[in-house]
Amino acid sequence: MTRFICRLLPLAFVVFVFSLSGCMKYSLTGASTNAKTIQVDPFFNNTELGPANLGQTVTNLIKDYYQQSSSLRVVPSNGELQIEGTIVTYSTTPIAPQASSGTGVTASPNYAAQTRLTIALSVSYVDNLEPKNSFKDRSFSFYADFDNSQDFYSVQSSLETKIFNQILIDIFNATIANW
Repeated sequence: MTRFICRLLPLAFVVFVFSLSGCMKYSLTGASTNAKTIQVDPFFNNTELGPANLGQTVTNLIKDYYQQSSSLRVVPSNGELQIEGTIVTYSTTPIAPQASSGTGVTASPNYAAQTRLTIALSVSYVDNLEPKNSFKDRSFSFYADFDNSQDFYSVQSSLETKIFNQILIDIFNATIANW
């Protein structure tokens, strides 16, 4: 009898898993939506220090990320899902201060050992299939630090890539992954 149960147990598990497949929606990408299309409206650069093409760069990154990470097709209008937003922060801030050395005329000033680049987006998301998933003006931000011995312009691209990689994951999780 025990041998019979041991043979039947894997089969029962498979039947159980298949019976649940109709109850929940999940894909290997983590996307949990029935939508087929997404509309990504241009992101506007509302910062003083951000590069002039930053809005277009962010828009293209979001389009590419959704196409690569889901089965959604990007459309110019009437998308079942819609994303729009604004870049609200692009700033550098000195961090990790170093103590000054010397006194009087020979004193060296305080300088920060590192600087932090912070980028923040304000994003609005509309889910026309399940409106309860929609949100307006949600903030997504991340930062990256660099050593002050480095020229900002020589590390700017790699810092932006690191920051946007995390922000894209956060936006994706907040929209179609529902995390």
